Amino acid sequence: MSTNTLLVMALQASSALDGRVGIDLYWLPLGAGGNFVRLNGRIYEEIKARLDRRPVFNLYHSGLQVFVPEGRYTIEQTPVVDGRGQERGVVAEGPVGARWAGRFRIFRYEMRRWRDGVIPDIGEAVDSPRRLSDDLADARRLLELVPQIPILVWGRDELRTGEMWNSNSIIAWLVALTGLDVDSIKPPPGGRAPGWNAGLVVAAGKPSGVCAGHSAHSARPAEVIQEVKAFISADAAVLPQQSLRPLGGKEQLALSHSGRPGATVN
Repeated sequence: MSTNTLLVMALQASSALDGRVGIDLYWLPLGAGGNFVRLNGRIYEEIKARLDRRPVFNLYHSGLQVFVPEGRYTIEQTPVVDGRGQERGVVAEGPVGARWAGRFRIFRYEMRRWRDGVIPDIGEAVDSPRRLSDDLADARRLLELVPQIPILVWGRDELRTGEMWNSNSIIAWLVALTGLDVDSIKPPPGGRAPGWNAGLVVAAGKPSGVCAGHSAHSARPAEVIQEVKAFISADAAVLPQQSLRPLGGKEQLALSHSGRPGATVN
């Protein structure tokens, strides 16, 4: 863990102790802390830029920190690391690449709502944190929404939004349904966040539509493969269960203050 990350964690702990409330957005360079993923992402973006006939941008993965009187929560989609997801506040899992692939852990992602959790390499975040809200009601609303995220296949466009579904899609979906000003949220200059528009389209209840700058259902099979390869380690190694529901079945999974199933978030 880098010195910058440790410093950011110390500042976050101080904010929680000071009783501050609100929602912060972080833009993390794709593959932060890992040269292999960063290189794959760069190759993917260069191919995608050539296909789209546009300049090459830096790619970003997004995460949230939510502050309530009970403490600080990290909200992030990540690869499934092991079978101890409850220790990381995991509230849902989903498949990567294809639903059938979810049988294997390497092809599953997990969605975290982690009390006092960590966003790896947060010290490398760019133009962050971005304060999205200082309102306690917004913070509580967002926390309540996390177990309700759409469990779609990572790296695919099942709802024909015009973009692949990934971690940025989920963060955008949460921010939009919390009622925050999504139009004011942009990646750092010279960057883009693949999947962000897909989350906004789904949140608006308008799938099968067109995202800004994208033709609906335009992704070709080869491009989908490149997208999965580029993001699989950095963003979300998603897995697919047969039911693909939030952990705990149809009911919303409530976490105790320790991040384990139990009490609701007050």
